[in-house]
Amino acid sequence: MSDVATRIAGAPISWGVCEVPGWGWQYDPDTVLAQMRDLGLAATEFGPEGFLPDDPAEKAKALADLGLRAVGGFVPVVLHDPSHDPSAEVARALKGFVAAGAGTLVLAAATGRDGYDERPALDDAGWTTLLANLDLLAGLAAKQGVTATLHPHVGTMIEKAAEVDRVLAGSTIGLTLDTGHLLIGGIDPVALALKHTSRIVHTHLKDVDAAWAAKVQSGEVSYTDAVRAGMYRPLGGGDIDLATIVSALEKSGYDGWYVLEQDTMLTGRPDDDGPLADVRASIGHLRRIAEEI
Repeated sequence: MSDVATRIAGAPISWGVCEVPGWGWQYDPDTVLAQMRDLGLAATEFGPEGFLPDDPAEKAKALADLGLRAVGGFVPVVLHDPSHDPSAEVARALKGFVAAGAGTLVLAAATGRDGYDERPALDDAGWTTLLANLDLLAGLAAKQGVTATLHPHVGTMIEKAAEVDRVLAGSTIGLTLDTGHLLIGGIDPVALALKHTSRIVHTHLKDVDAAWAAKVQSGEVSYTDAVRAGMYRPLGGGDIDLATIVSALEKSGYDGWYVLEQDTMLTGRPDDDGPLADVRASIGHLRRIAEEI
């Protein structure tokens, strides 16, 4: 048995907390963090800007008071615009990371638009700028003792297989393996995990209903509508071979976090356990995988 069970972390998006305007009803931080603690999660990502206190020391204290370690967080920034330098906003974010002892900066190549339902095309000049910024920001984070990663993400500039390949060939930054966003973007997460294991430095574990993912890929439904309809499932309830992915990572010597992310949209406070039941099921499934490795 591996030590996977000691490296399971949570993310506020599993409780419906998201940076997208109008995403849905939002739980308060105290409830989310207390439920993470009660479920036995070891750590959490920060969640969107404004979810935790902006002051670095207060952010660290909010987690420490509940016995949660800080993993790091998702920071969407525009990387492809030659007129925009993302260094200042990433440097501000890193202050909170360092104060809380968080080691992972999860970058996404934001489009500059709200939401994830559409994105512009990236030209050669944009690619040159984006790749240079990835290495620039990775170096900036490293100076603070933080590992920067790129998160291929639906509705960002890096979503499809050819785009991920170009990042792998043109930069040195490590990847966040998000099993759900890869599948929805048309990438086999198992194949990527097996082929590029050495570039994976952080993991977001999602499970996905493949039929809904296909509808998003074809344009039949928007990403947002698919999430609202329940495209993301508790681990073990979807169509991704998570056991093969986790086994491959562990056998390669991966020692990073497994962040449970079941993107959730809520219309109001649930009458029952709500997200709590799904997160509990995901923890149980991942622990069973760990026992078999």
